[in-house]
Amino acid sequence: MSLMGSLYTGVSGLQTSNNALNTTAHNMSNLDTQGYTRQQAAQGTRNYVTLQKSATKNWMQTGLGVNYTRTRQERDTILDRNFRRESGRSAFYDVSAAALEEIEYILGESNEGHEFSSALIGDHSDANVKDGLWQAVQELANDPVSSVNQDLFVTKAYEFITKAKAVYDSLCTYQDNMNKKVKTDVDMVNKFAQEIEQLNRQIMRIEAGQEHANDLRDRRNYLLDELAKIGSISYSEDPSGYVSVRFEEVDLVKGSMVNEMCLYTDLDTGFYTPYWKMLASFDKFDEKGNPIVSKKNIEGAEVFDLHAQISSMYNTDIGSLKGTLLARGDHRATYRELDDINPDGEYEEGWYDTNISQSIVMNVQAEFDRLVHVITSKINQVIADGADRAREINPDSNYLRDKNGDPIRVFLPMVEYDGTAQTSWTTRNIIINSDLRQNPSLLNFRLDEHSEDHDTMEAMKKAFEEAIYTLNPNVETPLTFQDYYKNLVSQIANTGYVFRGIQENQTQATDALAYAREEIVGVSSDEELTNMIMYQNAYNASSRYINVISEMLDHLLSTLGR
Repeated sequence: MSLMGSLYTGVSGLQTSNNALNTTAHNMSNLDTQGYTRQQAAQGTRNYVTLQKSATKNWMQTGLGVNYTRTRQERDTILDRNFRRESGRSAFYDVSAAALEEIEYILGESNEGHEFSSALIGDHSDANVKDGLWQAVQELANDPVSSVNQDLFVTKAYEFITKAKAVYDSLCTYQDNMNKKVKTDVDMVNKFAQEIEQLNRQIMRIEAGQEHANDLRDRRNYLLDELAKIGSISYSEDPSGYVSVRFEEVDLVKGSMVNEMCLYTDLDTGFYTPYWKMLASFDKFDEKGNPIVSKKNIEGAEVFDLHAQISSMYNTDIGSLKGTLLARGDHRATYRELDDINPDGEYEEGWYDTNISQSIVMNVQAEFDRLVHVITSKINQVIADGADRAREINPDSNYLRDKNGDPIRVFLPMVEYDGTAQTSWTTRNIIINSDLRQNPSLLNFRLDEHSEDHDTMEAMKKAFEEAIYTLNPNVETPLTFQDYYKNLVSQIANTGYVFRGIQENQTQATDALAYAREEIVGVSSDEELTNMIMYQNAYNASSRYINVISEMLDHLLSTLGR
């Protein structure tokens, strides 16, 4: 090769080293950039110049220098897929564990929240303090004609139902808060999908030439990471660089199309149900042409099947959105659903197992509502039985009866605006008898012959002590009122312990994958500084090579010119 040609070999070294230095500087400047993937300068030899061929094919060739082939991203697709799946599963259990922690706070068994146990059982070491409905019943049984004990009983009954309503209302409020989270997640899914589709088009346009859209690919990979936390995704990239994304086995981004995820709002509860607009069928529209959505329109278009078994084996425990929907449930659960009575009041076999048991909040709502319903109903029934026994002895007796001749009820259903009483005896619909609040002595447990009614009092105590109640259809152990609530709290604590254990294990698995992936995609300042020194030395070497060639040319020209 001529000396002039050798200059181009040196120039190729300068250019390649300069580009490699720029890549290294780019990595260093994005050391803390979220979602950034380390870039590496790929180098290759330029084509050789053949000077001579021999019969034995031992050709004489001269190299033309180095070629800067491309700036490539360092990623491991297997680690990416595993990390995204496990991060989605981790997000699912984060929601479940957080829901149980919130329920524990609402019940207040850690000296926080509503401290419901104090309203039901009482928990004071001071024997002079009469706290809790159960303790009030015991005091009343000891001296049923005492006005002090009667007043205490009515007061504790009022506190019991007030705190019970506060607990149930707090559970409903938490459902509403999770409902807002559902909308936030759905909005994020749509936002990410739109941005991924826009990035697809930009990447295809740029990479149609000789450039590589690495920074745009970084942003797209970051969006896939975030999308995977919300739900189960799968994706594939075609030769043109376009990434198609499926969310919960339905196309989300494909062929320049984005399948919008919409929300159906239940008219009774306000709860959102995510559905695919592309799969829904609309038959009614408003004056602006917008579809009028009903529950019938979205049948088969729902994003999630919330009745499916939750299992890591089937990958049905992935995504914060699904976790939120499951924990929230789709309505306010009541005690009747423990007996497979659906919200419409109809018996439906397996209703509890299919629709209630998998929802953390709804399951607690139903079990808690049963406790309140049974206690209030039982107290009313005991007093009504006492009044009936008095009538059996004396048909004209008004013992434990109101001015209308009906047995006095401590608890009453709420009254509608039209003056009619509600038929549903759920926690939210029960109130204390206002007449008793004003005059507790109406519960004067003195029979017509002026003796104390110890039979009614014993029946009242027995109602609290007899073990005939079960927590839910899948628990066979009979419980008393007190044990029922203790088992309810224990169930929540045990379930929370299990979920927190899964959450911790899942976090460790996700972190391990994140660390393994970070070793590949992450930028190491020490490594980049080492590369910078290496490329700088290569640049200096190329520069010295050019200087040597230049000096040789100068020497030849000056010598021949004499």
